[in-house]
Amino acid sequence: MITTPLVALQKPKDISLDEIESELGKIWFDQTGDRKAATRATTFSMVIYEPEEFQQLLAALGFYQGPIDGIHGPQTKQAIVQAQQTFGLSITGRVDPQTRDRLREEFAKQPADRVQVNNPNNRGFTVSDAIAVQNPCRIITLCPELGEDTGVTAQVSAYCPVQRSSTNLICCEYITLRGTKEALERVGDVVTSLLIGDLPKFVWWKATPNPEQELFRRLSHECDCMIMDSCYFSEPESEFLKIRDLIEGDTYIADLNWHRIQPWLELTAAAFDPPERREALVDVDRVAIDFEKGNAAQALMYLGWLASRLKWEPTAMIQTGGDYNLRHVHFTGANGRSIEVELAAIPMADWGEIPGDLVGLRLTSTNEKANCCTILCSEAMGCMRMEAGGSAQACRMEQVSALTDQKAEFLLGQQLQRWGQDVLYEESLAVAAQIIQTEKVQAAA
Repeated sequence: MITTPLVALQKPKDISLDEIESELGKIWFDQTGDRKAATRATTFSMVIYEPEEFQQLLAALGFYQGPIDGIHGPQTKQAIVQAQQTFGLSITGRVDPQTRDRLREEFAKQPADRVQVNNPNNRGFTVSDAIAVQNPCRIITLCPELGEDTGVTAQVSAYCPVQRSSTNLICCEYITLRGTKEALERVGDVVTSLLIGDLPKFVWWKATPNPEQELFRRLSHECDCMIMDSCYFSEPESEFLKIRDLIEGDTYIADLNWHRIQPWLELTAAAFDPPERREALVDVDRVAIDFEKGNAAQALMYLGWLASRLKWEPTAMIQTGGDYNLRHVHFTGANGRSIEVELAAIPMADWGEIPGDLVGLRLTSTNEKANCCTILCSEAMGCMRMEAGGSAQACRMEQVSALTDQKAEFLLGQQLQRWGQDVLYEESLAVAAQIIQTEKVQAAA
């Protein structure tokens, strides 16, 4: 990697487009010596919004000594557990809404001289292999920082992962912008100007969607595809409504969490491939969906997919609570048939890698003669609760193997190869949004 010195401007002036392009020009200037000739990659450009607020909050409060890198490994999990113990919160090892709010509250109490985060800041300095192998033209990483607004700093570099010949390299450009959230908002026009106009433009928004944020709106309008990961949404119900509105406004959205439930969708469809079972699909009127407590995104997307395929119209979602935070969703199917779905948030002793993973599914019918009973369950968790549900019907049972790698970076690499409109996802999300809105209406009533 060829790197230029940090370009920094102090408050109130921020970094300019000309200064960034000047630094890039120095990198690409044809220098003499043994350095191999380099060619700029021409595949796509991408903005990565990398807030990583949680690690910064944990660091500022003295719980975390590691680098600010967006990787929630063992060191970050240990810091979260320590913070939850200190503040008397439920021990989950994850930054759930309650933990997030408490960390923000405690940070706000800190005196001005203690709000700076001194941990090594690795955001923008490491290149995900999943992105690098796609040979991007330019990656712009935005790193919001806590503390005093002193303007925006920029660092530019060239990364050359591909050697076309013994004398020629194919290189990508990496630009890292750092500053407070407010400072980065001020340079939104610089960020969009750095996207290469004639190439596909991606935005990987590693936060919850925020249409009220000017930078978010600007980027959503400029990009060809906005990539998110709903497994880390603190309140997926409200975020899904925002995503639905973005899609209706012609913004292409890719949710990495949608790809994680593909094995569940495929096995459900395969269970009804035989002609005799396909005919029994119309008899399905009782569904149970279990998911890891803490995030209902996968459960809602699966239910949205199922209902959109079977033409079920949601009429109400009623919260009954209890240990599993039960919710019952009611639909009207063909010929006015009444369908009921139970969503159960299962407390797990050992949390999985992805918040809110599906645990088990059961599709049955009140018609005991119908050949439609199907049980799917996670290899890791087994089928005990679904089998205990009981049924007079003979059930087809399948174990679902999770994707080999569910990490966002790996799924992102796949997404970059197939970007564009995903009609099935959009239809499923639209029904999930309808379901969510029936709960809001029910609560208001």
